[in-house]
Order: sequence, then structure tokens, then C-alpha cells
Amino acid sequence: MARDLAETVTAVPATGTESILAGMLAEVMRVEQVAADGHFFDELGADSLVMAKFCARVRKREDLPSVSMKDIYRHPTITSLATALAETDTGADTDAGTGQDATTSLAQPDPGPAPSAAPASTRQYLVCGALQLLTFLVYTWAVAIIGARAYEWISAARGYEEVYLRAVAFGGAVFIVLCILPIVAKWVLIGRWKPQQIRVWSLGYFRFWVVKTLVKSNPLVLVGVGSPLYTWYLRALGAKIGRRTVIFTRHVPVCTDLLTIGPDTVIRKESFLNCYRAYAGWIQTGRVTIGRNVFIGEKTVLDINTSMGDVSQLGHTSALHSGQRVRTGERWHGSPAQRTDVNYLRVSARPCGTFRRFRFGASTLFWVLFVYLPLIEGSVFLLLTAVPSLGKVLDPGMDAVTTPSLYRDALALSLILFFGPVLLGLVVVATVPRLLGLFITPSAVYPLFGFRDRIHRAIVRLTGARFYTHLFGDSSFIVYYLRWLGYDLGEVEQTGSNFGTEVGHETPYMSIIGSGTMVADGLSIMNTDFSTTSFRVSPVYIGGHSFFGNNIAFPAGGRVGDNCLIATKAMIPLDGKVREGVGLLGSPPFEIPRTVERDQAFDYLRESGELRPRLRAKNWHNLRTMGIFLLGRWLHLFLITLFGLAAFDAFGGFAQLQMAFLLAVSVLITPVYFVLLERAIKRWRRLEPKYCSIYDPYFWRHERLWKVPGEGYLHMFDGTPFKNLVWRGLGVTIGKRVFDDGCYMTERTLTTIGDDVMLNASTKIQCHSQEDGTFKSDRTAIGNGCTMGVGAMVHYGVRMGERSVLAPDSFLMKGEEIPPYARWGGNPAREM
Repeated sequence: MARDLAETVTAVPATGTESILAGMLAEVMRVEQVAADGHFFDELGADSLVMAKFCARVRKREDLPSVSMKDIYRHPTITSLATALAETDTGADTDAGTGQDATTSLAQPDPGPAPSAAPASTRQYLVCGALQLLTFLVYTWAVAIIGARAYEWISAARGYEEVYLRAVAFGGAVFIVLCILPIVAKWVLIGRWKPQQIRVWSLGYFRFWVVKTLVKSNPLVLVGVGSPLYTWYLRALGAKIGRRTVIFTRHVPVCTDLLTIGPDTVIRKESFLNCYRAYAGWIQTGRVTIGRNVFIGEKTVLDINTSMGDVSQLGHTSALHSGQRVRTGERWHGSPAQRTDVNYLRVSARPCGTFRRFRFGASTLFWVLFVYLPLIEGSVFLLLTAVPSLGKVLDPGMDAVTTPSLYRDALALSLILFFGPVLLGLVVVATVPRLLGLFITPSAVYPLFGFRDRIHRAIVRLTGARFYTHLFGDSSFIVYYLRWLGYDLGEVEQTGSNFGTEVGHETPYMSIIGSGTMVADGLSIMNTDFSTTSFRVSPVYIGGHSFFGNNIAFPAGGRVGDNCLIATKAMIPLDGKVREGVGLLGSPPFEIPRTVERDQAFDYLRESGELRPRLRAKNWHNLRTMGIFLLGRWLHLFLITLFGLAAFDAFGGFAQLQMAFLLAVSVLITPVYFVLLERAIKRWRRLEPKYCSIYDPYFWRHERLWKVPGEGYLHMFDGTPFKNLVWRGLGVTIGKRVFDDGCYMTERTLTTIGDDVMLNASTKIQCHSQEDGTFKSDRTAIGNGCTMGVGAMVHYGVRMGERSVLAPDSFLMKGEEIPPYARWGGNPAREM
């Protein structure tokens, strides 16, 4: 709680620096004076947003050293901060937590000489977009013709046995072609990747985009991740990967000739080893070198020109910035990474020979070619056979576009295809994985690529369906769904927003979450530990009465107990005491206050008896939102089905182009549909900065925007000018020639993007937070020519100055301001 103002001004600043800092903080807090020995958060009543604005003012003073939010938490009074700044001037600052000199405890990134900015011309931008659109139309035409021919051939079969055999033949042929096509395209269009710079939107970039799109869309990425098939695919693309290496990330490396991975290495999921980045108008390619027997944790980023020596480790939620090199036998973590003693390889090895790996890959292909694909194709054929009117629609001689039966059949087919799997899926995810889970013993170590490995992967896939967490998330009903899956949630204290829409796990039966804990979004519960030969599934215990921000990976053995605040993108520690009653921020994490006065503004709702009626009203609103979600998804499927049936009707004679056009429209209608849907939900209004309780009706309407419109369709347009058109349609104020390789923006109308901005893969602009049930949102602006590195995230109230750079995997906290041409990085981000 804040001190009384009269008490606050009793301690007068004793030095010149203290006087300057105290005066600046008083201006930001709009008070006459502040006490030099007053704790910023506990006594003066400030919060992180206020202190971020204070830091920005200090950085504008040329006579004062730069101040970051980490400095504020480390030195939470004017006196201690002034002393630390004086020590920084004399080079005596030490690294928190290690006691070492800050200049030696952290190997500083060396990005090399910055390239000159090279914004493309509008003409190049438009020509590249036209070529990308033409490529899409040609690809759609080929898919349409092949699909129609396949239907004719399979439907001409006599008896179900012949239907199955033809389905196997066609499905296998298509699967093999789709697997080989990216490899051929890479070697024909690129040859061998070399370290180079490619101007964005140039013809060279167009070739890069074609290869990148094909490489990432290979069906082996869906069925082969974490198996020998995946490493075989990367080797065929030119990557140098040693024996017995296991790669679990679905983020496929693109410039594969620049990737070297030694034998016996394990790379966890959601890691980035792209071997390229977008920077100041260029696509820069560079080497990523990983030695033998290396461990790379979950949610990590390895920028170009990085390397890891033999028997080294990179912990979870960490990043190597360009120029960083981990020496042999060292363990690093953090963003940017630094030395640590924590051992992240936490499971012993088991015998796992070459034949076992070969058998696993071969059996995977067998199930795909002889079970899954024939089942999908046969189901479509049987459906068309069972509904004769649909077969008539596909008769080339019939003008089905003007036939009412087309719309009735599209309606019936879309209802069956949508609501049938939705209802059946709820039964499957609650029953089949439970039976499979009987074969997995907690904390037992099993060899990879065996029966129990196959069982475990099936549990992960079946219980990880994002459709249901998206449907039930951000509402009271997510609690019942997670229990339905198998989570142990104890005695639930219902808030109406206990979990967001993207909570994930590796097994729900060993996920234990204490009472009263709220999770914003993006929580990944890491129940499984891997080596290159074995795995172990262990319980994960998450304490009660805590709050988790966005994008957090919680491993088994995490040293976090009850009543903690885990900030967005924070690392969960695996060593030291169990943290309780504190907040954790950053990677590596450091302690901050568990809560501040501002986040307690709505606690009276729990104490005054108003919570129950407000929760009831929120539940009814969330039920309507879920109904809109289902209706919106079904209507989208109905439109695609309608255009798809019309396209098949056009098959034959000279109507092949019409068929391809209708199929292309069935794909391109997706962004138009969801843009209109989101605009309708907002009633064509723009969002405004807000500070309120999660029980305020405004928040419920805002929350609806996270659930209903969807986001998966946006990635279809990554790296193309059409992504910017979609963002403009959604309300983003976006400039010219913006390069977006996979960014996501949660509050579109609160976001401003300048001209020639570079947004790398998996970047995120989030203009809100909701600590402990208090919702806050504000505008964020990214200036002209800025670059956001791979996996970087900016919060609300942020300003990035012209041509500034945010390094990979960085977290730019709320209220921060980056000066023009500055380079920031880290978690939390600071000037580098």
C-alpha cells in the first residue's frame, strides 16, 4: 500500500542524482515529491507501467546512464538506484544472482555490421504479390484437376475392395509427390543455401518464398516430427544431421544447407532454427551449428550465426542471439543466453538401436499410406455414394450452380462434417486417451520409438485438440473441459477466466493445478522429459492462488509454489528454493513484487458479495459467445462446401479454369469472411484503451474478439503483401510494404505499424494484460523501418522509434519506449 503523502516526502534526496531521479519520478506519478528511501511498489504505490515511463524519461537525459526495468526491480528505491547508476559509470555493476561482474558473466551477442536499410519500391512489392497470387492459382488449378480425376477413377471401381486399393494407390502417389516436391523445388530454384542477403520483395525473395512455403507445408511435417522421417527429410534438403538426433519442433528449418547438427542431439518442440531472419529490408541467411550430444529446450530461438559446442545445453525459454557461441560442455539459459549450472537433460538413456528407429519410421508410413489416407478418401466416396443427390451435383452435365438442391446438399453436408466430429470428438478425447494412459507409468523411463512412445504420442495428439480449448477457453466452462480431459484442478475457485484459449500439455493425467490459479494464455505444461534414446512422463504441479501471464512453459520439477505471479514469457526455474508469495519476471527469472496496489483495485468485488451475480452474468455472455463461435465456424464450412461442390460441378470440357477459380475462391473467401465477422462483432467500432475488472461487460465484449474470429487462416498469407490487406481489413493501422513472416496481433485497432517494418516469424503484439482479474489495454506503435526478431513480443503502451530493432525472443514490457535507431533485446528487453 502507498504511504501517506506527508510521510512520503520526509526523506529528502541527499545527492544530485537522487534529486534528479526523485523529481522525475514525482512528475511521472503526479505528486509533489517522493521519498528517496521509499520502495517504488510497496510504499510509493507505483506499478510497472509507471516505472516504465520513468525509465523512458531517464533514458532521454544525456547526463544519466540508461535505466531498464530490471534495474528498477533490482534497486527499488531512489537511493539504491542512484547508487547503482554511479557504480555503472565506474564499471562496478554486478550481475544479479551470480555476484559476477556483469561484463563477464554474460557473453554479449555480436550481430556483426548492420546492413544498410533497403526498403523495396512499391513496384517491386506489387510485382512480388502478383507472382505469389499467380503461383497460388496455378497450384489450385493443379489440385482441382488432380482431385477431380481421382474422384472419377476411384468412383469407377467395382466393390469396396477395389475402392480401397485405388484409394491406397492414389493417396500414396499424392503423398509421395507432396513429400518430394519441396525437395525438388529447393534444389532447382535455390541449389545450395549460402550466407547471403536477399532484398525483400525482389525476384530473389520470390524464389525464397516459394521454397519456404513448400518446405513448411510438406506432409512429413505433420506425421514425422520427432521421428527418423523428419531428420531424413531435412537431410534430403541439404541439412547435415548426425545419427540418433531427434527433432521435435514443428518450425521447419528453411535454409537447411546452413544447418549442422551433430549426433545424439535432442531439440524440443517450439524451437526455432530457421537459418534466416528478416532485418532492415533484407532476408539474411546464416549458419546454425550444433555439436554432438546437445540439448535444446522448449520455446528457444537460435538466431543466424550461432553455435553450440559438444555436450552443451540451452535451457527452456532461452535464445542465442546472432554471434553467441556456447562452448563445449557449457550449459546456458536465458534471453540472451548466459552461463548456468542447471542441468536440463533430466532423463537417463535407454537402448534404442538403428533398426528400432527404422521400424518406427516404416510403421508410420504404413499407417499413413494404408490406413489414414484410404480412410479419408473412402469416407468421402462413401458419403457421396450414400447421398445420391451429391453424386448428381458432381455430374458434369448438370448446371448445379443454379440448382436449389446444391444449397440443400451443401447445408446437409456441412452440418454433418462440422457438428458430427465436434460431438464425437468430445467423447473420443475423454475415453480413448484414458485407456491408452493405462500403459504409461508415471516417472518410468521408456525407450523412444517403441510401443509406449507410440501410445504417448497418440495421447498428446488426441487430448491436444485446440478446437475445444478455443471453444471453452476464457470462460467458466474451460474448467469442466480440462477435468473432462483428466486434469486435477482440486477445489476450483471459479473466476470465469481461469484459463485462456491456448492451454496445452503432454498428458492431462499428470497435470495438477492448485485452487485459485488463473492462467492468461499460452501455458505449455511440459510433462515429458526427453533424451535422444528415451522419454519419461512425470506429474507437473502448479501451485494455487497464482497468476500466469502469456506464453509460459512449465516443466516437470519447476521450483514455483503457491501464490506467485509469473510474468509473460518468464522462465520457470528448475533450481534453488521453491518460490512462494513472489512474482517472477524475465529469462532467467528474477523476483518482483507478487502484486501492486493498482492490481488490487477490484478486490472489493470478492469481499462485497458482488462477485457471484457478476460471474453469473459473465457465464451467460460467454455462452452466447460460444454459440457465435460455433455458428461462425459452421457457416464458414458451409460456404467452403458450397463453392467446393460448385467447383466439382464445373469439371469437364473447357470448364477446368472455372473449376480451379471456384476452388481458389473457396480458399480466399476465408479471410474476407473472418474480417467481416470480426467487424460485425465490434459493430464496426474501434477499441479504446481501458482499465477495468474482468467482470465489466466491456471486457466480455473484448474477450469475444479473442475467441470468435480465429487466427489460423492468417498464416496462409505469411510473407506476402496480402497479409497486410487482411490486417487493414481487421482494423490495424499499417503502413506500406510491411513484411510479415508470421506476426499475430491480439488488439488490431489498438496497433499501429509504420512503413517497411520487418515482422519475423512468431512475433506478437499484445495490447493488453489481465493480472489477477484486472484488465488493462493501451495502444502500441511500431515506427517506420523497425525490425522485430523471431519470437519477439511487445506489450501494451509500447513505442518503438523509427528503424529501431528488437532482438529475437525478446519481451518489450508495457509502457517501454525504444528511441529511434536503437537496438534492444532480452527478456525483459533493454538497450543492448
